[in-house]
Amino acid sequence: MHIQNSHWSSAPALASGGTVGAVGAAMGNGRGDGARSAPLRVDAQRNLEHVLRAAREVFGELGYGAPMEDVARRARVGVGTVYRRFPSKDVLVRRIAEEETSRLTDQARAALGQEDEPWSALSRFLRTSVASGAGRLLPPQVLRVGVSEDGVETASADGARVPQQRTQSGGGELRLVADDGSTAAVDDAGAAALLEVVGRLVERAREAGELRADVSVSDVLLVIATAAPSLPDPAQQAAASARLLDILLEGLRSRSA
Repeated sequence: MHIQNSHWSSAPALASGGTVGAVGAAMGNGRGDGARSAPLRVDAQRNLEHVLRAAREVFGELGYGAPMEDVARRARVGVGTVYRRFPSKDVLVRRIAEEETSRLTDQARAALGQEDEPWSALSRFLRTSVASGAGRLLPPQVLRVGVSEDGVETASADGARVPQQRTQSGGGELRLVADDGSTAAVDDAGAAALLEVVGRLVERAREAGELRADVSVSDVLLVIATAAPSLPDPAQQAAASARLLDILLEGLRSRSA
């Protein structure tokens, strides 16, 4: 797992003097003003796809601390081309992390919706997520989780408020609670959605007696990150991930299951 050395701001990183619409269009994330933004030319769209693919590979191998020059070299474009699409490294890092967080959330929802057995749903989510390599690209605010003195898990981002994972008594529902005690204000909606849906997978498996009682949402996410080693040979990487995940799943499962 490589999450390192990149400044992570809780607010979107925008170029000085730029507009939200322009940056949204450059990022291609659908949050800009599409009605006023001209579509990218074919060659510009191709370059954007190359940059995004290269960024996923480079950050997946070297962590978010990898320089933009490495991304440009992997994409076979000039570094100026990368900066035209993404005004700062923070913008590119956020784009990749948000996409991978969204991918994991979709995988968790699919497991919930398509697997009737709680353990099957959880193990399917873990296997799908590890195979996709998304664990190497999870953002810090999802992975930096600790346990406070009252037993409530806290996931912190640099400079951001701390969302907490709390299980309601009797309800089995995961809530996200900000550090001021409110349940509505969570800085990163994508991370909050991921934590919520994974929490449902965890609660179902725990209530069915198939998951160890002490396993938390953060443990499950750390399994995804840990079981996705970055190895130079794709076949070796896939085999190592599958083997490691089998061992970790055995460790997660209740002894009575």
